[in-house]
Amino acid sequence: MAHRPAAPAAGDVSDPFGHAPFDLLTPVERARLRETCVEFAFPAGGALRAPSGRHDGAWLVRSGRARPADGFDASAEYLPGDLAGLHGLLAGDDTGSLVALEPLTAIRIPKAGLQALMAANPAFAAELFDDLARRLRAGERRGRNRERRSMMSKVREAWLRKPLFVDAATDLVTVCRVLAAHGRTEVLVRDGDRLGIFTTTDLRDALLRPEPAAGQPVRELAHFDPFSVLADSTLLEAMQAMLRHRVHRIVVREGDEVVGVLGQLELMSFVSNHSHLIALQVAQADEIADLRDAALRIDELIESLHGDGVRVEVISGLVRELNRSLLARLWELIAPPALRENSCLLVMGSEGRGEQIVKTDQDNALLLRDGFAFEGLDALAERFGETLGSFGYPPCPGGIMVGNPLWRQPLANFRTQLQRWIHGTDPEGPMNLAIFLDASAVAGDPELLEQARGYVDQILLDTDLFYARFASAIDRFGEPDGWWVRLAKSLVHGESEIDLKKLGIFPVVHGARALALQYRVRELGTVARLRVLATQGRLDEALARDLVDALHFLIGLKLGANLRQRASGRAPDNRLRLSTLGTLDRDALDDALAIVRRFRHWLRLHYRLDVLR
Repeated sequence: MAHRPAAPAAGDVSDPFGHAPFDLLTPVERARLRETCVEFAFPAGGALRAPSGRHDGAWLVRSGRARPADGFDASAEYLPGDLAGLHGLLAGDDTGSLVALEPLTAIRIPKAGLQALMAANPAFAAELFDDLARRLRAGERRGRNRERRSMMSKVREAWLRKPLFVDAATDLVTVCRVLAAHGRTEVLVRDGDRLGIFTTTDLRDALLRPEPAAGQPVRELAHFDPFSVLADSTLLEAMQAMLRHRVHRIVVREGDEVVGVLGQLELMSFVSNHSHLIALQVAQADEIADLRDAALRIDELIESLHGDGVRVEVISGLVRELNRSLLARLWELIAPPALRENSCLLVMGSEGRGEQIVKTDQDNALLLRDGFAFEGLDALAERFGETLGSFGYPPCPGGIMVGNPLWRQPLANFRTQLQRWIHGTDPEGPMNLAIFLDASAVAGDPELLEQARGYVDQILLDTDLFYARFASAIDRFGEPDGWWVRLAKSLVHGESEIDLKKLGIFPVVHGARALALQYRVRELGTVARLRVLATQGRLDEALARDLVDALHFLIGLKLGANLRQRASGRAPDNRLRLSTLGTLDRDALDDALAIVRRFRHWLRLHYRLDVLR
């Protein structure tokens, strides 16, 4: 059942358009809006949609509750008075679906009418964006990866796609090849002094013409004198221009020079700080400078998410994927195709496990296909490490990097190295093996890593002595009792710093790694290893749960300390100033370390480490 909302009587407080943001509209604008709207009733579970079946409008909820079925903020809930479906409408995405959680009535506001009001009434448009930003921040508190960005930020602060030019005489087939090669949906067209723009939407129109695409010059389909804004314009001005002219992208100028193209989706991504904006920037980076900018954006994202209370395991998972995509793209820009096809770039240590958040050091390696030789590999490997250093990834103090020949070998040679680490007497052998066990492929042929990892299982010394020797690294940083005595003194006497990694994180990480090696558990993350070990009955389930909680708490403390260190100009490390902790955090730290101590004691009994000593 549908009907048009009635005009309110004088003093009627139930007017659906009498509250924010509609109270910013003039009486004439509200009357015009009311004429275009229709109120619908939906049953529980019903999809909110117009009779046309398209999701081409926003919904003002009158009664009941609604939720997105998928896509953007699928965990959000819309209550009476909320304007739902706004994000998809403004981002040009008409595919989102809203579902009624109970019998619901809602007013459909057509897309065209809403956009016209936004273009004509800047205050109304700004309020809509502020409401969207508030919802994005609420989503972050539920663990989603968004934050508010002011619409008054400058256009130059958003990520602009670099201008891609073609000559006006270029045929459409060639233009399509250019678009595909650069992963773009638009190209700028130069025709003498004229500037035009050609998009994939224009390509649709071109295919409907009788002439073959190869015979059509792009000038015949391009739109010349495209709408533009200055780089110092605000994002609100850019969005208003897009709405006013019914376009989804706009040219950005610095004086007379074209410096980029701003898309509606990129603008919305900047407002909400979606992580996919960084991923998109990485994927489309044509130069190392573009990747450096993306690396800095990752740092900003970490700080924003942590400040908004997003769980540390959510942040680490997001950062893991962004870091790996960045490393893979850097390798593509530096390494020629032949090298990429005949090698496998690895990340190891905390990066390989997906547990590094703030950049602390580089842990990477390169496996080469047997028989493949590449002239200039040494210099290229050094350049890779130096470039990562310029991105904010410090060199590994232990030299665990592609630039170190030990971690840059053909597969056959590396197998020999693995054999030495397992069968030899080098005191660093078990630790080097431990580092490799956390390896994850980020670029190249992952089969090379799989063959190397499979070789470890083939040659393992399946003896109590070997596993005890490997697990003994839990005591690498000193006697456990000594640690606890020093910690107690620190807490009592207020000593300034403790080492979170030595005291708590490393024993959990390495203990889980040792058990995973012994029982052939191939998961990389510490939490995943602990859960599989508990499922298999190798570790008490309650202890595994406690270790997961303790590890997340300790990593969270480390993240907070790292961000404070970076803000004060210090290099991030593993130290925590106890003076930064309140009483509750000190109590939680004491509980977390008690769990670690219990796990160390269990490991010492399990591997009979006292006998080994």
